[in-house]
Amino acid sequence: MSLSIERAIFAFAGLMVLVSVGLAYFVHPAWLGLTAFVGLNLLQSAFTRFCPAAIVLRRLGLQSGKAFS
Repeated sequence: MSLSIERAIFAFAGLMVLVSVGLAYFVHPAWLGLTAFVGLNLLQSAFTRFCPAAIVLRRLGLQSGKAFS
């Protein structure tokens, strides 16, 4: 199983949510803004099909694939 762009984005978004929740708990609640940013970016990319992370991952050589196959 090779890592596709979609799976990499899911992993990165999940990691960012967990990191931001941890930072909000241990450092300052304002870090929840990062969680909101990640969520909003996922939501807008579902409708616009534009994701900056996908552009970066494509340039790094990852291929698009079927996320749930």
